Amino acid sequence: MIRALILSLALPLAAVAAPDVLLIAVDDLNDWVGCLEGHPDVKTPNIDALASRGVLFTNAHCQAPLCNPSRTSLLSGLRPGRTGIYGLAPFIRTVPEFADIELLPGYFRKHGYATGIGGKVFHTYPDPRFRPRDFDAWGPACTFGPLPPEKFVQTPSPLRLVDWGVFPARDEEQNDHAIADWAISRLKEKSVRPRLVAVGFGKPHVPCFASQQWFDLYPADSIRLPEVPPDDLDDVPPFARYLHWDLPEPRLQWLRESGEWKALVRAYLACVSYVDSEIGRVLKALDESGAADNTIVVLFSDHGWHLGEKGISGKNSLWERSTRVPLVIAGPGIRPGRCGEAVELLDLYPTLAELAGLPLPTGLDGVSLRPQLKDPSAPRERPAITTANQGNHSVRDRHWRYIRYADGSEELYDHRQDPHEWTNLAADPAHAADKARLSAWLPDHDAPPAPGSAQRILTRDHDGRWIWEGKPTEGSGSR
Repeated sequence: MIRALILSLALPLAAVAAPDVLLIAVDDLNDWVGCLEGHPDVKTPNIDALASRGVLFTNAHCQAPLCNPSRTSLLSGLRPGRTGIYGLAPFIRTVPEFADIELLPGYFRKHGYATGIGGKVFHTYPDPRFRPRDFDAWGPACTFGPLPPEKFVQTPSPLRLVDWGVFPARDEEQNDHAIADWAISRLKEKSVRPRLVAVGFGKPHVPCFASQQWFDLYPADSIRLPEVPPDDLDDVPPFARYLHWDLPEPRLQWLRESGEWKALVRAYLACVSYVDSEIGRVLKALDESGAADNTIVVLFSDHGWHLGEKGISGKNSLWERSTRVPLVIAGPGIRPGRCGEAVELLDLYPTLAELAGLPLPTGLDGVSLRPQLKDPSAPRERPAITTANQGNHSVRDRHWRYIRYADGSEELYDHRQDPHEWTNLAADPAHAADKARLSAWLPDHDAPPAPGSAQRILTRDHDGRWIWEGKPTEGSGSR
């Protein structure tokens, strides 16, 4: 009788215990994931298994198609147009206006969580002077290594990271393996406090290197390439190419002429399966820790990646291939299912705060996804908005994508009829009402680039010329 009374008293306490949080970030992972059906041959059993026990957001989008602004938005809960972070620099806390901003991990630490980070969660590994605000423990940084003595593929860019092939010989040599090892050790530790563990993997970001076993999953003679109509860009505004004017990632034309298109697609698929295996190691450690039943697991990518679609590889576009990302949330009280509503990565900050029972932070641009975690079919009124440099925005709802560029040019796609975004309907008067409805959601804030902005920054000079990283785009020929 006494034992039964003790158990009855203990159960409510356990039910309201603050949950642990495991954040898993993946770099440059598009929808080539089994559960998202982005590529017919991709093999991601561990991500798929996680999706089956949580909510898979099939229409999730990043706030910027580039690492630093996307991760800054997610961790701050603010849109790029609020912070002015559009390029690979600066780190948000070096901007005077945001020196004391409360980022997601720091907010959890402030409210009693033990926090740890390993790999690429921020775009760059936090400077030591900023670390104490957010984390108690730090694991290895993401290096995208190791690299071979020389590049395998002599791309137009000499950048060492723009490369692909079978390397290294063993998974254990990969930087991502060390990052997973750190996360596993962290999950094995016992903590008297609830904990937030943030782990960020580098693959499938270039270099697309993986060991032979992962390439063997995708025989070269059976690789299926993305379908790219020859006239796909004929109805796209010229301004669209300014967003990816001069990138190190090669264009489709070069990939075709050099015979490397299939090799890159194969290498990307191999890297996706490789990183899925490292994610599986971390999830297995969570299950073995005994804490899985009280852990919220979030898996996301910072943005997508083109593999020939729209004539490019890489990111830096406002099209579906760049903006759509995998997003899975699983854990206690979450009803498994698939949600097709448009959602945003910056929704994660308020969502996690609410799930953890913390006071809801003020001033965030995101909206909690808790209604969809209770019922994946629950509707959302607002669309997802992606920004690529100042003045360029995409609005994506359940069925439509609307793009407006800084020069006023537009694109409009009906995903019910055109999931690949091959037919731009913006000039069709029959869709004026659709444009008006979607354009009403364009961001109110459109800040200029923050002080110290650099790398992939597009601006306009006093003569009205568009400037990409210090060089005029006009008159330079199509890149």
